Amino acid sequence: MRQYIRPIVIIKRLGTDQKFIIRYQFSCFKLVSSLKCILFHLFRVGLHALKIKKMAVLVNKHSKVIVQGFTGKEGSFHASQMIEYGTNVVGGVTPGKGGTEHLGVPVFNTVKDAVDTTGADVSIIFVPPAFAADSVMEAADAGIKVIICITEGIPVQDMVKAREFIKGKDCRLIGPNCPGVITAGEAKVGIMPGFVFVPGRIGVVSKSGTLTYEAADQVVKAGLGISTAIGIGGDPIIGTTTKEAVELLMNDPETDGIIMIGEIGGNMEAEAANWLKNNMRKPVVGFIAGQTAPAGRRMGHAGAIIGGADDTAAAKMKIMSECGIHVVDSPANIGKKMAEVLSKKAVTA
Repeated sequence: MRQYIRPIVIIKRLGTDQKFIIRYQFSCFKLVSSLKCILFHLFRVGLHALKIKKMAVLVNKHSKVIVQGFTGKEGSFHASQMIEYGTNVVGGVTPGKGGTEHLGVPVFNTVKDAVDTTGADVSIIFVPPAFAADSVMEAADAGIKVIICITEGIPVQDMVKAREFIKGKDCRLIGPNCPGVITAGEAKVGIMPGFVFVPGRIGVVSKSGTLTYEAADQVVKAGLGISTAIGIGGDPIIGTTTKEAVELLMNDPETDGIIMIGEIGGNMEAEAANWLKNNMRKPVVGFIAGQTAPAGRRMGHAGAIIGGADDTAAAKMKIMSECGIHVVDSPANIGKKMAEVLSKKAVTA
């Protein structure tokens, strides 16, 4: 009885990479039959690889997005912009309006109903501040993997409760008080102007919405483009820190360089810089907003308060520089500096 090789195909996911490992168990066989068998199974694995979704950071063209606060003024406007950009919006949630349709997609009473019906894995929240933290917890409890909260002005006590609630859940919160996340050319889940984000290989992490757009514009003007931009939000209590967002981009094979934009107040930039000191495999360009802000005064975001000597822009820029980040004094120089750093890297490579 003729025996052929028996292939064992193992698929491993490492971060955002898909790695295919084929291990063949050999027994008695004829050479020609064996080669045919190997080619056949390589062909099947290749087809399987093509079917696997290309994973970007947090969101991509395959993400199934729902909008909480869907039929309200803000939810309606930005959802329509997201759909126009090409984002796969599969539904929305507005209690009491379940069973209706809005912007061509179904409306549900609860996030669980939306997830059960559509298989949604991403949610964006346009719910008033008094109810937004509850919306975050509802999304996490329903099994949403990426929760993006745009709402500004959520009480700190509410967000403390929400952040504790999601700790044991398999999800990631971006925001609140953030512009959202965009993977250029694939999905826009937020309020950012999509036309600014030309596809490329530079990632952006920013506390500031406006500076996220400015950085993207400067990168494009420098002849580069954006892979994924993450607006983490400027509130004192947020779901994803600067360090965590930078780490996501550092591990993203679609990103060649990272722009990190921070501001006065807090220690998130220092935390990220200290992590980068030992983990910087790609160049990072940094900028700190609020360089002329007086100590002890709230400026801009609720989290932008200088509480001590280490919270000033100068102190943060010094720490970042010492950790190997290419710090610029003006947002106008962000794109130029990134192009310069990548050019030098290419020459030395």
